[in-house]
Amino acid sequence: MIRVAAFSDLNRVEDSHKKHFTYERKNGAFTVFKEGVYPTRQDAETALRNDELYICEIENEYIGIIIFSRKQPIDYESINWKYQTDNSKIAIIHLLMVRPSMKGKGIATELIRFAIDLAKEQGCEVIRLDTGEQNIPAVSLYKKMGFEIAEITSMNVGGAIEHKSHLFMERKIIS
Repeated sequence: MIRVAAFSDLNRVEDSHKKHFTYERKNGAFTVFKEGVYPTRQDAETALRNDELYICEIENEYIGIIIFSRKQPIDYESINWKYQTDNSKIAIIHLLMVRPSMKGKGIATELIRFAIDLAKEQGCEVIRLDTGEQNIPAVSLYKKMGFEIAEITSMNVGGAIEHKSHLFMERKIIS
């Protein structure tokens, strides 16, 4: 089940961030996330206040989050997007995170499908996201889900982590 997050979910979101960082320290990192920098509880709280934070849970067990927004980050303004459309018809996946113990079970796929369906419901024509080129599992999944690379350039992830070789991807939404 995927639902809009509530303030009572913030501790579980923060706990999931901690589990993510622990997993990456132990097993190596695909993301460029930095503990205490991005993503943080404050990032989750900001998304929650903007009604952009969604929780995926099974039998009351928290297993993933997605931040779905209609506001493009400033870094997106200079990207040469393939699909040009009015900003009011664009959706953004800002963050997708699955609890490490649930990786490989299709949770990320379900979260992406949820975001695409939500974008359709809201009348969007395009859905966009960004990820690091080194994040091979995410890049592979996004391509499988129909996302195309628009550009590879640098970005300040979470507004704070400078990253070169960042992929900007998009997918046309078919009604």
